[in-house]
Amino acid sequence: MQPLRIVFAGTPEFSVPALQALHDAGHAIVAVYTQPDRPAGRGREVASSAVKQRALALGIPVEQPPTLKTPEAQHRLAAYAPDLMVVVAYGLILPQAVLDLPRLGCLNIHGSLLPRWRGAAPIQRAVLAGDERTGISIMLMDAGLDTGPELLRRELAIGPRQTAGELHDRLAPLGAQAIVAAAQGWAAGSLRATPQPAAGATYAAKIRKDEARIDWSQSAVEIDRQVRAFVPWPVAATRLGDAQVRIWEACPVTGEFAAEPHALPGVVVKAADGRIVVATGDGLLELLTVQFPGRKPLKARDILNSRPLGGERFGEVIA
Repeated sequence: MQPLRIVFAGTPEFSVPALQALHDAGHAIVAVYTQPDRPAGRGREVASSAVKQRALALGIPVEQPPTLKTPEAQHRLAAYAPDLMVVVAYGLILPQAVLDLPRLGCLNIHGSLLPRWRGAAPIQRAVLAGDERTGISIMLMDAGLDTGPELLRRELAIGPRQTAGELHDRLAPLGAQAIVAAAQGWAAGSLRATPQPAAGATYAAKIRKDEARIDWSQSAVEIDRQVRAFVPWPVAATRLGDAQVRIWEACPVTGEFAAEPHALPGVVVKAADGRIVVATGDGLLELLTVQFPGRKPLKARDILNSRPLGGERFGEVIA
């Protein structure tokens, strides 16, 4: 098969393996579109996206328009005469004029098994909901929000202790493999676009920082999912006295501690032998890695060596 002329549109680290895979497969990546450089990090220094950095390393022209809705932006895109546009977590809306521009349309890599978790944060939402399986969907884009017909999918199991960050790192290379197969199959006519089923659609809203605040009246299972869903960002947080602490790793307790008398949600029921166990609205949660203000994340044993926590209560008092 002849190499395809591809315009690639993506921004974060999740997009990079797909860009690299299409390049390595011998396709002509005629341009990379990515978000404009923006301040990032504690120093708020202007930084390039992960995709821009990889594109420049590969010698691919980079475009960073603030929008694709203007005639000027659309004319510039048309000048690249792409056979196909591949979109992976780009962050800009593609108007219909752009969707219609490539000869073979626009393919999107989405980090869920559509129609479940359409939207901005499918990986975190899957962990937060306790889904047992997820995967990658390659979709032919239309004007809706992740509503286009599907070309192929790749599934994987979500591990019982897996964080959103770990799941991200499994899905990104899976998406890269899938988009190479999908681009070739779509161009050759061996893949057909199948409409998504109407039933089972859910929306993965963008993660808000305030969602990371722990409500200790929830169950240990729910809080555990919250902790895992918000690693590496925004990281589940709670109050301890006047300090806000972050919970990087936790696990519901079963077995010997589960039979202990009920305590108020948020109360530390055990702080000894290297273990911090906290009561919740339903069950007990062991805190494995905790970060206090101005400190790096520490394991429970290291925290207890310098700070006794027995009887203290995390979080706000909930009536």
